[in-house]
Amino acid sequence: MKNRINKTRSSTLLLCLTTLLAHAQVRVNDPGRVVERNVEYRTNSKIDQGINKGLDKVEEGVMGIFKKKNKAQPNQKDSQSTNNNADTNGNTDNSSTGSSPARTGNGNQSASNEPADNDVSKTKVPATLKSYSKFDFVPGEKVIAVEDFMQDAIGDFPDKWNSTGSGEIVTIDAQAGHWLMFNKKGEYLPEFIKSLPDNFTLQFDLAANETFSFYSSYLWVNLVTMVNPAKDFAKWGRFPTPTEGVRVGLHPQNAGGNEAGLTEFITYAKGDEVMKNETDLPAFFAPKRNVAHVSMWRQKQRLRVYVNETKVWDIPRAFQPGVTYNGVVLSMGDTHKSEDRYYVSNIRLAVGAPDTRNKLITEGKFVTNGILFDINSDKIKPESFGTLKDIASVLSENADVKVRIIGHTDSDGDEASNMALSKKRAAAVKTELTNSFGINAGRMETDGKGESQPAVPNTSAEGKANNRRVEFIKL
Repeated sequence: MKNRINKTRSSTLLLCLTTLLAHAQVRVNDPGRVVERNVEYRTNSKIDQGINKGLDKVEEGVMGIFKKKNKAQPNQKDSQSTNNNADTNGNTDNSSTGSSPARTGNGNQSASNEPADNDVSKTKVPATLKSYSKFDFVPGEKVIAVEDFMQDAIGDFPDKWNSTGSGEIVTIDAQAGHWLMFNKKGEYLPEFIKSLPDNFTLQFDLAANETFSFYSSYLWVNLVTMVNPAKDFAKWGRFPTPTEGVRVGLHPQNAGGNEAGLTEFITYAKGDEVMKNETDLPAFFAPKRNVAHVSMWRQKQRLRVYVNETKVWDIPRAFQPGVTYNGVVLSMGDTHKSEDRYYVSNIRLAVGAPDTRNKLITEGKFVTNGILFDINSDKIKPESFGTLKDIASVLSENADVKVRIIGHTDSDGDEASNMALSKKRAAAVKTELTNSFGINAGRMETDGKGESQPAVPNTSAEGKANNRRVEFIKL
């Protein structure tokens, strides 16, 4: 009888945990689901209501057993994890809060409380700065375009875009801000991007539904030449008829059971496909890693592409010499399953290669928008690693140089709060340079100016992005 009870409890516990894990998955809020699926949902909902009532009672009983057991016999492993600053996924990190912040915030700002650059590049396991130790991406010097879709209403197509397909603004469970959902094959043109100079960086957040099919289309990011953008952008679909362009495909599902997606690279010159390759993409994989941060970096002919901390492409002759590239087109083909979707948000285009060494050592001042923070927080985002590493290298090579680190914000929010936040963020940068890169703390002092010293007017999203910055002043 005792064994039978134990087996029953084990089966009940397994059922409960399976149910809880299923509810813990990241899911997308998709108001554009096709009509025929609504009938299925309405039918299933009545069944689900009855099942959920039963499961609630089971879960209450099992959780009661857990509480009694833990109260009487504390779990040694759990206690150890707590002492080591474990995150919610059980990962431990013995470093200070400043040196390895958990990815719990929603902003993508470089010294402000303004959510203009909300970050949604979370995966199942929150990333830390240390996890980006091989990330050498450094954002461009001046932000010229940002898009977070916050000015657009849920359910609408964004005002600053054109499309041959269909899309709408949605929200995603467990992710911040607004996202543009692509729900049909077509081409999507951000009309506010009109130039791609020799040195630029393009960043955005990308998501796909957890059940995305291998047989559904890539999401294509096309960096292109267009004479008449209103017409020419439609040439960059599933089977392009292009002139000049570089095309990067991202897909969250590979074949053969690999826990990886796929990525493809193609260069077109004078209408011909001159270069092509395809490889696995472990950093973007449905269902486990279906939300990712994408970074693209052009330096003349060279193109580097990163997904989260992983460099997936480094093509030295991607762009053709003497060709002017002036637009970005996102596109997708057919989907194998009607529910398959791509989502993008937090697009950020910046130009100019940062000149950290000369500006800090020779000119005595270096300003960066590449150190990003969680919203309303001094926690540094892991994709800031490349910028911090670049600054640390200059300081290491010039051991006699001392600097003052100054945080700045835009004008959104309370003036006093912005001032306090800017000071905390400057202090967090100092802590990170000391803890992660070994820079002597005595060589650095910190300050914050809040919103009091704008570099440009706070009258546009791009202006605010450039005012959210960190300065390094040579002493």
